[in-house]
Amino acid sequence: MGQELNQYKKAIEQSNIVSKTDIDGIITFVNDEFCKISGYSEKELIGKNHNIVRHPDVPKSDFKLLWDTILSKKTFKTTAKNMSKNGSTFYVNTTIAPILDKNGDIQEFIAIRYDVTSNIMLTEALKNKEEELSLLNSMLEKRIQEQTRKLRMLNQNLEKRITKEAEKNREKDRLMFQQARLAAMGETIGNIAHQWRQPLSELGIVIFTMKKCSAKGDKKEIQKQYDHAKKVIARMSKTIEDFRNFFNPVKDKNNFFVKDVIDEVLSILEGSLSKAAINVNIKIDEDITAYGYKNELSQAILNIVINAKDALSHKPADEREIKINSKYEDGFVLISIADNAGGIDNEVMDKIFEPYFTTKHASSGTGLGLYIVKMIIENSMNGAMCVKNQDGGANFIIKIPIQGSNNGTERT
Repeated sequence: MGQELNQYKKAIEQSNIVSKTDIDGIITFVNDEFCKISGYSEKELIGKNHNIVRHPDVPKSDFKLLWDTILSKKTFKTTAKNMSKNGSTFYVNTTIAPILDKNGDIQEFIAIRYDVTSNIMLTEALKNKEEELSLLNSMLEKRIQEQTRKLRMLNQNLEKRITKEAEKNREKDRLMFQQARLAAMGETIGNIAHQWRQPLSELGIVIFTMKKCSAKGDKKEIQKQYDHAKKVIARMSKTIEDFRNFFNPVKDKNNFFVKDVIDEVLSILEGSLSKAAINVNIKIDEDITAYGYKNELSQAILNIVINAKDALSHKPADEREIKINSKYEDGFVLISIADNAGGIDNEVMDKIFEPYFTTKHASSGTGLGLYIVKMIIENSMNGAMCVKNQDGGANFIIKIPIQGSNNGTERT
């Protein structure tokens, strides 16, 4: 029986961190594992008070509870924060038990511990990452609120501009423009909501994965997931920025790159075009420039692309396509937006640019989209607008001037 006890004792000492103290807390025994984690030699420890490894951050009330417990001949358990000889911190799950003599009096105390430093450090690191991610989310929310406020102000400015234009034209025209703008804004907000659903879902998965990785102690994967979360948040922030830029009022005509306008429109409509399984084929030279109101051209192209998207709804998903091309011709920029939706009935071809004319159900369209497109291109941009049936679909051709397009507009 004595041999078995010695074997048990040896097994415990080899697999755990063990120390013994007298009733006053003076160390009388330490095993090799205790010396290894504390950084002290056995000679430096024996005869010293056990508080030699006490961490200064631990409140005195914790040690009072410890001594009150073990002096009452009870076992004390805790996760202790200690300090090694070189000043580094280590954590151990600790069980301290009093050893009684045959009279029932406390003879000494034995403490058995195991190292949990890596788990504690990993948990703290995860907590810090979660707090940082929470801060990023909070900052994003504030930015969204600020951008929303600015958007409201921009929308108010837009309404004032519409009102001023209406004073020069008929009341009917003013109402038409306002309805079309609000319809476009509603379409755009819907696309932003669609584009946010996927990254919000991604963030939820990332946080769940980080918690799983914490349990496994996978620091590398936690950092990878954290970096991915920051990229998702940045992408969501860019969506808001694109939306703000799209409706930013511009009072003066300027030179601009046509491809920038196309890219901006397709970015806004990315969600709905993807959902509708529409392939967009773009063929535009990066350096083609035009002159006029960039945002108004964006509005016109947005309406045409939305019109093409709706027209393609009846085609098989794998056959839906929109082609967008641009080139210079006779001192103008030509922008072609073509679909393969079957074209426009010849009986209504000459009516599609009339106000309130629509082939859609009343709940799906106002009949103002193409009318506003023509007004923008011809009145605001001093250009021309036409449509023709071509290659199994409708081809809308915009013609706008390039006046001043070589005056300081260069790709960098």
